[in-house]
Amino acid sequence: MKPMTPDVRLARHPGTSTGLVLALVSAVSFSLSGPLAGALFETGWTPGAVVLVRVAIGALVVLPFGIRALRGDWGAVRRNARMILAYGALGVAATQFCYFAAVQHMQVGPALLIEYSAPAAVVVWLWLRHGQRPARATFGGIALALAGLVLVLDLTGARVSLVGTAWALGAMVGASAYFLLNARANTGLPPLSLAAGGLTVGTVTLGTLAAVGVLPVSASAAPVVLGGTTAPWWAVLAMLGLVTAGVAYVTGIAAGRRLGARVAAFMGLLEVLSAVLLAWALLGELPSPVQLVGGVLVLAGVVVVQQGEASAARRATAVLAASA
Repeated sequence: MKPMTPDVRLARHPGTSTGLVLALVSAVSFSLSGPLAGALFETGWTPGAVVLVRVAIGALVVLPFGIRALRGDWGAVRRNARMILAYGALGVAATQFCYFAAVQHMQVGPALLIEYSAPAAVVVWLWLRHGQRPARATFGGIALALAGLVLVLDLTGARVSLVGTAWALGAMVGASAYFLLNARANTGLPPLSLAAGGLTVGTVTLGTLAAVGVLPVSASAAPVVLGGTTAPWWAVLAMLGLVTAGVAYVTGIAAGRRLGARVAAFMGLLEVLSAVLLAWALLGELPSPVQLVGGVLVLAGVVVVQQGEASAARRATAVLAASA
């Protein structure tokens, strides 16, 4: 019997609605990192220092829960050691490091556009590598979402850099690996344990890059201004670690296992919309009308993909039932 694809699982799994909520929580949690990190940058923190401390705090918070979730089954860790290493090195460390390397050579908008093309890369990978042909609606959703991203990220006058593009593509590969590994549901490894292992590996990887001087790190103890109020630096870092790392990765894995890589990846695009809204609320950066239109297109693309995949999954389930 052919293994059940993520799309068929989407139709059969009773927790699909829960998966959508978890994916939304993950996207919003990740998006909070932008305004919080931006406020720290204003006080003298480097991107490398923020990312390293954020991931390290996330690992410290999630690790005890991840160990407890194993219930003494360390065999699950040994069986999935390669996946944990790949998750930490690609899904956590490479995504962060490559993005910040990219923006040293090109503007933020184009770098983010390339990184956030990960959902399209996930669709192509599943199609070519696993024969999971996407629903027709998925192609329309991809077009809508990418068009919306172009508007949201405001690429007017953007400069092209081959080196920056290469680094941004590295970030896209890391983000794609994140969604694909999240969707592996039959590993026997609880989401908390995968998140704990991945964040730990990510911390070690980023720490090594910082130690050899590849990842510049510099910090400051100056107060941080957010939303017109002043907060101590440690409180902002704690929020980064707890929410944008701990909560974001755990809920992202749980969502991926319920929804499959395709739908979860497109739900992840809501991070862009949430980041724009949070920047408005916390930093006073008012989105332009063009960005709002782009946000509507991204949201429409996500809905089209989710509905199209669910419809295709129901048809596939009906075919399987008829042939049984």
